Amino acid sequence: MGIGSAFCADIVAGAGFDWLVIDGEHGPNDLTTILSQLQTVSGYPDTHAVVRVPSGDPVFIKQVLDLGAQTLLVPMVDTAAQAADVVRACRYPQDDGRGGIRGMAGSRATRWGRYPDYFTEANAQVCVLVQVESKLAMANLDAITLTDGVDGVFIGPADLSASMGHVGNPTHPDVQAAIVNGIARISKLGKSPGILMADETLARDYLSRGAIFVAVGVDSVILANQTGALAAKYKNQTTAPVAAPQVY
Repeated sequence: MGIGSAFCADIVAGAGFDWLVIDGEHGPNDLTTILSQLQTVSGYPDTHAVVRVPSGDPVFIKQVLDLGAQTLLVPMVDTAAQAADVVRACRYPQDDGRGGIRGMAGSRATRWGRYPDYFTEANAQVCVLVQVESKLAMANLDAITLTDGVDGVFIGPADLSASMGHVGNPTHPDVQAAIVNGIARISKLGKSPGILMADETLARDYLSRGAIFVAVGVDSVILANQTGALAAKYKNQTTAPVAAPQVY
């Protein structure tokens, strides 16, 4: 969901998807629009909202978690050290030696103090997903995946293809080989692999190979394609302009 509208989020949340990404990296979202979409999606208990933050900035991560987000997707993680920094940003300090640097405050996440155990339970309940999308990240994939506190690893095919010298071509055989290999490595190491792929054949292939969380479309592309097809139908055009399947 990159449109940045709670109204659109309401429509998408009722469609039956298991999970939705509120995109703060490429979509025009800020804290206020992320909040409104979290509130909207929370009305659909069978659909889980994931917030993709713009970066691993601990300040923004803290603010998004305070809004009540439970699952974060953090882009452009290239090393295990970066992954560990992301985990620390998502965790409150604890006495068990596995705490983090997240600042403590009463917020929507604590239901304004009505959830007094939040501070002691949040570290175990927040889901941390890191995004690998470069040659460097793939070289460090095992170490990133094994980072304590990382729950899943999301492969970004668009940026990965660019990093591998195949800009705009995530279906290139070399890129696909890297993706398939990555899914297998993440699974073998006991973490959950994920990816965004709008091509149905490839998405189903990734699922068959063990990908656990697969995003299968982008709201703006769906809107562009469907409106273009509708206009073409009434203008007697043989073909409608089609937006290419987009992946991140």
